[in-house]
Amino acid sequence: MCVQGLWHLGSVTAACLASVRHQVLGLDSDTSIIKSLNEGKAPLFEPGLDLLITDGIKDGALEFTSDLAAACKDVEVLWVTFDTPVDDNDVADTNFVLNQIKETITFLPNGTLVLVSSQLPVGSIANLEKFVQDFEPNRNISFAYSPENLRLGKALDVFRNPDRIIVGVRTNENRMVLERLLLPITEKIQWMSVESAEMTKHAINAFLATSVTFANEIAAICELVGADAKEVERGLKTESRIGPRAYVSPGGPFAGGTLARDIEFLGKISKDRQLITPLLSSVGLSNDTHKKWVHRKLLEHYPDLVGIHVAVWGLTYKPGTDTLRRSLSVELVDWLLEHGALVQVYDPVVKDFPVNWATGRVKKCTGALEDLEKIQVLVVGTEWPEFKDLARQIPNLANSDLLVIDANRHLQESLMNTPIAYLSVGSKPAY
Repeated sequence: MCVQGLWHLGSVTAACLASVRHQVLGLDSDTSIIKSLNEGKAPLFEPGLDLLITDGIKDGALEFTSDLAAACKDVEVLWVTFDTPVDDNDVADTNFVLNQIKETITFLPNGTLVLVSSQLPVGSIANLEKFVQDFEPNRNISFAYSPENLRLGKALDVFRNPDRIIVGVRTNENRMVLERLLLPITEKIQWMSVESAEMTKHAINAFLATSVTFANEIAAICELVGADAKEVERGLKTESRIGPRAYVSPGGPFAGGTLARDIEFLGKISKDRQLITPLLSSVGLSNDTHKKWVHRKLLEHYPDLVGIHVAVWGLTYKPGTDTLRRSLSVELVDWLLEHGALVQVYDPVVKDFPVNWATGRVKKCTGALEDLEKIQVLVVGTEWPEFKDLARQIPNLANSDLLVIDANRHLQESLMNTPIAYLSVGSKPAY
């Protein structure tokens, strides 16, 4: 089989499939990515991924190429795993993925099954089928859809031990092919129509996004009335109609583009068909408003940020990855610079700063506690586990007027019963 598109989703998919003894050829047009992968180096940090790639190569089950014709020559299943690009307004460039697939189709042998996992709007598989019908009418190319379930920092475990796999197929023959592919991973497969599988991905992410914004709006009210949103969360999760795994924790907004992309898909689909969706249409606005929570707290304490020393712990979108794509910490640093703050940052895995920081405008620290005595505000941007232990040293190193802003309460236990001023989403200020 061939896995096409080898950024995060594709490199994880290829390595995991090889680990269950499928013969996998990874395909990407970027020759630098191919070179790194053939040397056992993933294009981004994911715990355990480099080792899994190396093992697959050593076992002869995994190799990588940029040669489209060679990759497609004997393929039975083409698994499309491009990370769908998203702009700053969460609008996905779906044509990038669709055009890549259309180009590849011309090289595929008759009988190939194309399994798509890239994030695309419902109806995309039908459009690809129509493309084959119109431009390759004598070709026997079929399509299926399985929404990606990528979790940054936990991608290998989630792929190899999924809650279930959603798969949309047209025929029993396609189902039998994909059973051979997927049963070595799990027997928990939810089979459905292609359109239902496409819509399931939108529905999952829209539900999670709605839950996050709901929890944070409740938290904002808690701050005004003296309630603790974490206690309210406990009350919600012990309600049998909601449950202990509900997405109702107060904290930062959703970021990274994944949830927002599906909200945008549903919004466009509804608008194109003149359907009004008041709830879904408000999710993005609520989340964008909550993105300013740290800004508001900073300005409440320092109406003029010029010359204020701010440290940001963690730059990545979330722990367990090194990607800065759609990182709220990066957006915060940019905002702080615009307001004249003096900024230093520490992240345990990030090696390269955004290019607009290259003039020395941001100090890159070699340790989280570096120059802590000069800092007036510490913002927790990414919940790296090591920060909890390091935070216990803060009371002995920091100035007495240090303010810690920690949206998700990552350091709360470490700083409990200390004199450090501490702010988190949905709680009364601790001074």
